[in-house]
Amino acid sequence: MKKYMKRLVMISVLILVVAGFVSAGGGKEKIPGEKEILIYMQMGGTQGDGATLARTNGARAAAEALGNVKLIEQYSQWRADTMISQFKEALAASPDGIIIMGHPGDAAFASLVDEAISRGILVTSGNAPLKELEAKYQPRGFGYAGVDLYAGGYMAGEQMVKLGNLRKGDKAVVYGLFSQPGRKDSPQGMFDALTDAGLSVEKLEISPEVDADSSLAIPVLTAYLERNPDIKAMGTQHGAVTSIMPNVLKAAGKKPGEIIIGGIDLAPATIEGVESGYISATLDQVLYLQGYIPVSQIVMTKRYKIPGLHINTAAGVVTPDNITELKPLIEQGIR
Repeated sequence: MKKYMKRLVMISVLILVVAGFVSAGGGKEKIPGEKEILIYMQMGGTQGDGATLARTNGARAAAEALGNVKLIEQYSQWRADTMISQFKEALAASPDGIIIMGHPGDAAFASLVDEAISRGILVTSGNAPLKELEAKYQPRGFGYAGVDLYAGGYMAGEQMVKLGNLRKGDKAVVYGLFSQPGRKDSPQGMFDALTDAGLSVEKLEISPEVDADSSLAIPVLTAYLERNPDIKAMGTQHGAVTSIMPNVLKAAGKKPGEIIIGGIDLAPATIEGVESGYISATLDQVLYLQGYIPVSQIVMTKRYKIPGLHINTAAGVVTPDNITELKPLIEQGIR
């Protein structure tokens, strides 16, 4: 509870700081003589999808609130190689700032970020951390807004055990991107939480094809359940895969709650899965802030020389018990 309150305090302070800057002259009215701030931002999946929409809305809101900001959105279908190509595209445009996602990892981004910083282009990150680059360039505005991946995955795993009344010896599987440097900590956290609770847990790797098109996971997971009829719990830390979990269970002839499902994000299909009982717990990354904060970071560093801020947006887990009060905000693309 103390950690949760600490996160809320940090986020509240940041919002107040940003609001103060807006009222001090960074609002909708252009500041005389000030040049437009051009920002390229990697959003993640596809425009408007459930795992991306709130982030896009947050970024657009920040650009509007801070004033005189031009935002160029980039969508990658979560492909690491596409994110690298998008960074190169952004570099060619010589913008004021570039917001990246850490999925490709520090090594893949290192030389590109070095070049950007050397040319006076600000860089910050969101959704998946780049710890080495953040440590190197934090004084120059490189921050992070997103989940503490391991802690977020662990939190979701703990809730699966609690809500599903899982017991020692029960069999479980975590379907994740265990081989991807920028994203492996999240499914590993879930795996460790289930293991620490005494479950017998197997790792199942998400392929690049499923990473780009989650519908391809349905036959994969259905076949897995047919081979492993004694599975009691199935978890993932992939937002798009979470959204198809109810379809997997239906295809396998399973009833709501028969297999405990844990996931991440708040796509419309995921919300329906929580409401119907097919999904027991899904990690809430507060994606709106993952859009709003990085844009604010670039603007604050550009205008006010603010160093990089590290904000963990993983505030909690959505379950059948709290979905009703959150649903209106989710439908608005805010949560």
